[in-house]
Amino acid sequence: MSRDTLDRPEPAVGKRPGPAPRGRRGRGGAGGRHARAAAGFLLPFLALFALCFLAPIGYALHQSLFTTERTGPLGLGGHERDVFAGFANYAHALTDDRFLTGFGRVLLFGAVQIPLMIVLATALALLLESASARGVTFFRTAFFLPYGVPGVIASILWGFLYVPGISPLVKIAGTLGWDVDFLSRGTVLWSIANIVTWQFTGYNMLVLIAQLKAVPGELYEAARIDGAGAWQVARHIKLPLIRPALVLTCVFSIIGTLQLFAEPMVLRPLASAIDSGFTPNLHAYSEAFVGNNQHVAAAEAVLLALVACVLSFGFLRLVGGRGTGRR
Repeated sequence: MSRDTLDRPEPAVGKRPGPAPRGRRGRGGAGGRHARAAAGFLLPFLALFALCFLAPIGYALHQSLFTTERTGPLGLGGHERDVFAGFANYAHALTDDRFLTGFGRVLLFGAVQIPLMIVLATALALLLESASARGVTFFRTAFFLPYGVPGVIASILWGFLYVPGISPLVKIAGTLGWDVDFLSRGTVLWSIANIVTWQFTGYNMLVLIAQLKAVPGELYEAARIDGAGAWQVARHIKLPLIRPALVLTCVFSIIGTLQLFAEPMVLRPLASAIDSGFTPNLHAYSEAFVGNNQHVAAAEAVLLALVACVLSFGFLRLVGGRGTGRR
């Protein structure tokens, strides 16, 4: 054996020769390409989100901290300039009786209308999901159809059914001896609640049906084998399993209640009980476009958004805490 052979180092046991660094670079390159592709798909959404959501919120916050100072006789004519006012607009909004009364009105509206709508949507979802007749698709479409009608058009349609003299409902009630005024001060809020319930019950029903369709059929078969009836299956299997969908529809309904605007705005010429402070949104609209005080309107919009966040997250915390307690 030659000396060169003896001096040559033996290969390490368990090590494989190969271009490991090149492989690592290849994996890193693939990961970078995936990251760039994901960023390319996300950037258009993030740009629209910033432009259509974050920018208006920032602008509203900015406007709410300023006030318009007018120079000239009695504030008319002359020049206008915006000066920093701090939280003066928020203080003005929180001391406005009409604005606070509108808040109380929509809270009462939501406390009555949201549970009623959710119960109706849940009952329709359970009935249509368990039915096997041919007309199920037709009824689902019929119940969902009002959601496709814009809120302004729905308010106009129901307005014809509320106005005395042209309303068939008022005429029928009159023949039965009932003196009904759907637009009076004591009933107009519930007339609006009827419009909202008619419009959004079908939408919530489809959300619940979609959740019910995701429940495995084996659970229903096992319950029937154990002797459970239709009511027991609905109470002990279906309702607990659609709880996430119920929470979602409740949160959407809470937010939608605080955004109540189109229905009272359309019915306002028909009902003297609806004034500029009937809802917080209507009051902010009047401040901005009638009173020409867009800074106070911005402060009211910010307060409305904060209340919507507090109620929504408070409801999520409440139902989440109850669920944790049961577990």
